[in-house]
Amino acid sequence: MRPTRTAALTAFVAGGALLLSACGGGSGFEEEPAEGGGETSEDGGASAEGGELTVLIGSSGDAETDAVNEAVAAWSEESGTEATVRVAADLNQEIAQGLAAGSPPDVFYASTDQLAGWVESGSLWAYGDQLSNADDFYPALRENFTVDGEFYCAPKDFSTLALVINTDAWEAAGLTEDDVPTTWEELATVAQTLTTEEQVGLSFGPEYQRLGVFMQQAGGGLLSEDGEVVADSPENVEALEFVQQMLNDGSLAYPSSIDTGWGGEAFGSGRAAMTIEGNWIIGALRNDFPDTSYLVAELPAGPAQQGTLQFTNCWGIAADSPNQESALDLVEFLTSTDQQLAFAEAFGVMPSVESAAEGFRELFPEQTAFVDSAEFAVGMPTQNGASNVISDMNGQIEGLASADIPSLLASVQTNMQAVVDSAG
Repeated sequence: MRPTRTAALTAFVAGGALLLSACGGGSGFEEEPAEGGGETSEDGGASAEGGELTVLIGSSGDAETDAVNEAVAAWSEESGTEATVRVAADLNQEIAQGLAAGSPPDVFYASTDQLAGWVESGSLWAYGDQLSNADDFYPALRENFTVDGEFYCAPKDFSTLALVINTDAWEAAGLTEDDVPTTWEELATVAQTLTTEEQVGLSFGPEYQRLGVFMQQAGGGLLSEDGEVVADSPENVEALEFVQQMLNDGSLAYPSSIDTGWGGEAFGSGRAAMTIEGNWIIGALRNDFPDTSYLVAELPAGPAQQGTLQFTNCWGIAADSPNQESALDLVEFLTSTDQQLAFAEAFGVMPSVESAAEGFRELFPEQTAFVDSAEFAVGMPTQNGASNVISDMNGQIEGLASADIPSLLASVQTNMQAVVDSAG
């Protein structure tokens, strides 16, 4: 399916920031569980109640912290159950400490790259299918948090990657709405047209988390739909060769090569006319580059299909929580349509339920391409150890301009196969 063209070139407002991977630090959950705590029932249902809920989050800033505190307080007033929200300084470390001590937070932000390890250790409660809104989550998000057929936890929000275009640079180059690229060839053409002595046409980070969109668009990726490792496929070779050609043509540059730290800075500073980023860039532009005029378009299709990557966290519930029934009720409240739209207004996240999509479009019409891209988005691999494979791949991607692509992908194939084999 080919992407639709952007509806207009005049939507230039910015929304809120989204940080899908937050931080955390020293536990605060070392106290003993309250008396009366129950255990998960034999049929997988919620345990009996044990007392006050503890909620551990990583936060992108005061707006997110305040919004979560307000939501949890509203639920507490409605339910009659006390709940305390704590912001971690190193989220994964603090969760690990709580789990190891047998006193984890009841509810916490859980990332896709940590999921498999927590499932293997029996640390997470697989409660997803017990939610009344379980079928409202985007299918690809459900898949991100499903292990061996069990839907473990509710996606709390997400973002896709899209093409962000500087409209001032666009118009200065004589480009119009009809030139918004819908194919690789068109993307290469407009990137070259936009490249000047002062700016490069396109910039994004040297990592699978950005470049992987081209692999998806070519019909490749790291894993097939049935879990087979396909990193060294001809489709992936074609994708990396396309990116390599743009790097060598000078129409694409990594942010570090144009004295910037990430794609959003390259774009906002005017050193790049286009970037590939998630909707967290909107808040960054609003805060750091408020005079930048832009539009957001769906990523162009490759030779096989449209494709993009998605990034998400879920609301984890500890398997050892003595308060699972209340925790489940809280998560259902936090992932409801109205509450997710409230979070979107407060700090810019994209709701993880399809019922909130139209409301999000109405709130943020300039971000429509992000939410529309959910239809063809693919999540990051969640196998235990996959993040290490991707980190190694990213190191090789930094030298993509002169890399031997088949050799690069062969090493990724070997490393990812070892991960899949070890998962058994």
